[in-house]
Amino acid sequence: MAKIALITGATSGIGEATAHIFARERYNVILTGRRLDRLEKLAAHINKEYNVEVAICAFDVRDKDEVVSNLENLPAHWKKVNVLVNNAGLSQGLDPIQNGSFDDWDTMIDTNIKGLLYVSKVVSNWMIANGYGHIINIGSIAGKEVYPNGNVYCASKAAVDSLNKAMRLDLLTYGIKVTAIHPGAAETEFALVRFKGDKARAKKTYDGFEPLVAEDVAETIWFAASRPPHVNINELIVMATAQANANHFFRK
Repeated sequence: MAKIALITGATSGIGEATAHIFARERYNVILTGRRLDRLEKLAAHINKEYNVEVAICAFDVRDKDEVVSNLENLPAHWKKVNVLVNNAGLSQGLDPIQNGSFDDWDTMIDTNIKGLLYVSKVVSNWMIANGYGHIINIGSIAGKEVYPNGNVYCASKAAVDSLNKAMRLDLLTYGIKVTAIHPGAAETEFALVRFKGDKARAKKTYDGFEPLVAEDVAETIWFAASRPPHVNINELIVMATAQANANHFFRK
């Protein structure tokens, strides 16, 4: 029987790249995201390219009821999930704390923390019932080191770091693996979303150095997922060669 990977935030960037890699490795995949048109396009491409089964669920991870209803309404065979990749996440704005937007704060906290919790609660219970599973949480170097004006985004990713460690403890006796992948600067839609569509400002984020791309992070996720049953990667930090820490870059 083919293994199953459930990937949140699969409509672009790291999530989309991860979907391709797991399908390449003969996993059937459940793809979730807010944009149904993108999910349908990706599902058709993956099914044609890799000849694996694909299920899609269009919902916003911030909405607890949508998360629960969409996931629980999947057919029983789709609940035999081997790997959950909690990838859905974002940043909004880059302002000092005194100028921050309440709406931006709510969006980041609701997506990066609460959304991860909602999905994890449902799927971890499937894994406990199944007797196997691996949860891979996508954090950030921002969860390890605070940088100027990163405040709430950094705090939300620090929460992912803590939740990852807590899940590792809570799920230990069930034989469920738990891993965090903490990327540095990766050129995806991240900066474009952070700066709310300002392409010029987003581009400047990566000026003068070669950042990670989505496939770099996806390959790291696959490395963690493909270890033997007795090996758990607790966490990995993956950075561009030109990035030493959260805000120290060598730009040419």
